Amino acid sequence: MEPIYLPDENGNQTKWFVIEETQLSGNKYILVCDNDDENEDAEARILKEVSVDGDDVIYEDIEDENEFDAVAKLFNELVGDEADIEM
Repeated sequence: MEPIYLPDENGNQTKWFVIEETQLSGNKYILVCDNDDENEDAEARILKEVSVDGDDVIYEDIEDENEFDAVAKLFNELVGDEADIEM
């Protein structure tokens, strides 16, 4: 799994692993988790790509509940119900 680094609520960089990518309605989304060991529980997040500047990509959490539900449903189909994705 490919790692990316995201700031936490305190501004510290945290390591996340990209599980899957998809597009919906012209937007790109990634499913990430905080652990690359498939045998352990991990926190999962869906992030929306909001900006690309060269090699720098900016992702944000999805704020709209309807958008989140649609993307979560798509990721559940791609990776299975094991993902347990919550907003």
